[in-house]
Amino acid sequence: MKILQLCKKFPLPLKDGESIAVTYLSRALNDLGCEVTLLAMNTSKHYINLDDVKHLSGHYKSIHTVDIDNAIKPVQALKNLFSSDSYHVSRFRSDAFSQKLEELLKSENYDIVQLETLYLAPYMETIRRHSDALVVMRSHNIEHEIWDRITHNTRFLPKKWYIKYLSKKLKNFELGVLNDYDFLVPISQRDLQKFRNLGYMNGARTIPIGIDFKDYNPNMNSFRKNPSVSFIGSLDWIPNYEGINWFLNEVWPDVHEKFPELELHIAGRNTPDDLYRWSKSKVLIHGEVRDAREFINQHPMMIVPLLSGSGMRAKILEGMALGKVVITTSMGLEGIEAQHNEQVLVADSPEEYLECFQKCLSDTELMINISKNAQKFVSENFNNYELAKNLIFSYKKYMKEHGFSTSD
Repeated sequence: MKILQLCKKFPLPLKDGESIAVTYLSRALNDLGCEVTLLAMNTSKHYINLDDVKHLSGHYKSIHTVDIDNAIKPVQALKNLFSSDSYHVSRFRSDAFSQKLEELLKSENYDIVQLETLYLAPYMETIRRHSDALVVMRSHNIEHEIWDRITHNTRFLPKKWYIKYLSKKLKNFELGVLNDYDFLVPISQRDLQKFRNLGYMNGARTIPIGIDFKDYNPNMNSFRKNPSVSFIGSLDWIPNYEGINWFLNEVWPDVHEKFPELELHIAGRNTPDDLYRWSKSKVLIHGEVRDAREFINQHPMMIVPLLSGSGMRAKILEGMALGKVVITTSMGLEGIEAQHNEQVLVADSPEEYLECFQKCLSDTELMINISKNAQKFVSENFNNYELAKNLIFSYKKYMKEHGFSTSD
């Protein structure tokens, strides 16, 4: 099958959950015989020198990029207040990208055009005009849900009003295009059910984020060193910053008082300056690290204290695959059916977080058991090749039933 994959940012290197979700699936599709072409925006916010990632992108038949300036501009943001258009989406609209897409669709007959996230939906008109391919939305999140949750957690009233306003327009856009796709690939069964409740009526198959387990080699020596815990995530993404800021202010003071030798290591792109004020409390700020897996592997515990967000947290899967004791919120665990005290630890309050640390730091054997259970759970449920097989099967079945022609 010939697949054209559209991305709102270049999916390599593997720096965040979206990159992991895109890359591991496209690699598996290629290994299973699909011919995958990539058309990606190379955005000002996440600009990539393509020469630096050529050695990682051999699974693509060809790669095409269009430079996009998607920086938030105050004047445009102000003008958007008087428009019905979603500012979240409009930042990814580009005539140059549309022209490149048209060029690719005219040069080759693709069986599937796979949109990675809602932000590629504005290009469906171009796809329909120049292709008879199956149009697939791979939904990494319910996008407006993220912003609804951020709104709920925002206390400063002017900011709360503004975010609520943006969220409403994003929701209107998301629901407005919901049945324009032929096929929907949500990241979790929960998300699929919510999309159905919101009115989605076309074909669908839940395919969670998959990883290639052979890329993850747990360092069990981390359990024998001085106790430490890691946090990693892009800190220019509001849910990550919101979560770690809450953890540092509400959880860490009591944890640090009870376990003064415990170190918290924080890594992430675009780390805000205000986090550095915690450096005297056994908090070590690393900024952006070269290798996320290597960073996670150095510490026996990993926190994912998310208070908002949607979809599935790839970093939790990575932490579990590396045999770390992941301590996360119920919201952080959405889409991952791991069990508290078995494969992960779940904490939704400062008191519950403190209890989890007490468990871990008083019982190394418990940590090792959770570590082994976590590795087994990920290998059995999130194998990217098995998930890609399921997706190919669903594509072919749907296309056959609905009269789409394929090159296979």
